[in-house]
Order: sequence, then C-alpha cells, then structure tokens
Amino acid sequence: MINILFCGNYNIFNGIMSTTISMLKRTNTKEAFNIYIFTMDVHHLREDYLPISDKQIAFLEEIAKEYNPDNIVTKVDVTDLYIQEFANSPNEQCYCSPYTLLRLLADLIPGMPEKLLYLDADLLFADDVTKLYNIDITNYEYAAAPDHYGKIILFWQRKFINAGVILFNMKVSGETKLFEKSRNEIRLHKLTFADESAIIRSTTKQLKISQRFNDQKFLYKDTVIRHFSKRLFWLPYPHTENIKQFQWVKMLCKFKYTKFEDILTDFVYFKTKFERENKN
Repeated sequence: MINILFCGNYNIFNGIMSTTISMLKRTNTKEAFNIYIFTMDVHHLREDYLPISDKQIAFLEEIAKEYNPDNIVTKVDVTDLYIQEFANSPNEQCYCSPYTLLRLLADLIPGMPEKLLYLDADLLFADDVTKLYNIDITNYEYAAAPDHYGKIILFWQRKFINAGVILFNMKVSGETKLFEKSRNEIRLHKLTFADESAIIRSTTKQLKISQRFNDQKFLYKDTVIRHFSKRLFWLPYPHTENIKQFQWVKMLCKFKYTKFEDILTDFVYFKTKFERENKN
C-alpha cells in the first residue's frame, strides 16, 4: 500500500479532492492507496472549524476506487487527542489553522503504517508519486525538500524544510521521539511556523531531498509536485498572493499552466457532481 496522510476540516475538501485526483492520474502503479484524513471538531475556536463530513469521505473514496477498487479513504477523528495534547497551547491560534497540528498526532493513532507520506491540500502532482514514496528513508525520521524562501533567508539553518510534503518513517520517528518532542514544543513555546518549526526543532535524522518533490514557486520539466503555497510576485509591484490549485480559473490565468488541464477537468466534473448530489 501507498500510505498518504491529509489533515483538515470540511473547508479543504476541494483541496484534498484536487490533490488526490492529480496523484491518482499521474501515478502508474498497481499498488493500492491507503489515504488517511485526520480531522476534528473545534468549532468553539471558530464556527467553521468543523470536521470533514462522512459524505465527503465517501465521495473521495468513490473517486479513488475509480482508479483502483482496492484504494481506501479513512477518516480519523482526532478531536479528543487534539484537546488532550494542544488545547490552550500558545500555537492554538497559529498563522494558518490548528488543523496543521494534527499530523503531530500520527504516532498516537493505533495501526498507522511504518511509511507515511504527509501532503498539504494545496498541491498538484505533475509526475508519479512513487518517485517520492520509494525514496529509501530506512535510516531517517523523514525526507523533505527545502523551503523555497527559507533556503535563501535562513540559509544557515541546514534543517529548514517546507513541511507541506513530508515522507515519514514512523518506526525511526518513534525511536527518536520526533512527534513527542514536536508536541512538547507546541505546548511550551510560541513558534513562528507552529508545527513546521516544531518538527525542525525536534529533528534528529533528516534526509533533504530535491526541490522537485515540493516546488513552491515554479513548474519545471522534472517537477513531481507543484505546491501552490503563498508566493512573492514582483510585478506590477512587490506583493504576495495565495492562489490555490482548486481556484482553477484564477490559477490558470495567473500561471498559464497546460500540464494540469486534464486534472482540473476531472476536478471540475467531480466537484459539480458532489454539489449536485448534496445540494441540500
């Protein structure tokens, strides 16, 4: 099995759907996918912090099974664990959302696989996921690519990575207590990049991989994953924009990509289908 982890609430359904479609369309393997989605209900923090719904999970699995009937999508509600570990922590109101902290609970979930690829929900696969998943991380806690801006601004911090794509070795991470140490950092210190900073601070054995596995600015011929994170534009004046792949019209107008047209066509079809079936 190829084991994938997403984390989020019902609002990132379109992100998970489009990322999943791209991964399945660009991967040539008979191996099945086991897609975990960690979610929770913390609407006491914000009214739209609600878990991804069972209908959304079922629809994602319906899509996944069109590519391979053995593909599985599993919802894991970690509300109780989150409250136990992170409630009232200095990072609960972090720069993005508390849902980014959920991956730090992976070692507390029974039955999680030894190899686990965490993905943000603002990615599109340009090439086969196995090129990343099959990287040998036997002796490492995880493999991850540099952060595009961090490698320039924080060049002296050799461990600095972009945490939007991380290939975890759960066995080694358990031995070094990577997740446990990261949770302690979240509880004890206000961190600039919350979970990302916690992981970097807690890292013992890291494998730095090519930027092509997490390209946060450009799309190259050898790009495997294009990450649609916030980026800097110089024209018509210096400014940042946070254009996501599921904002497909805006994304195509801005970047003029043709490589993802088949993926976005499928995404629009499935998005419309889900909305039509669940309009009430």
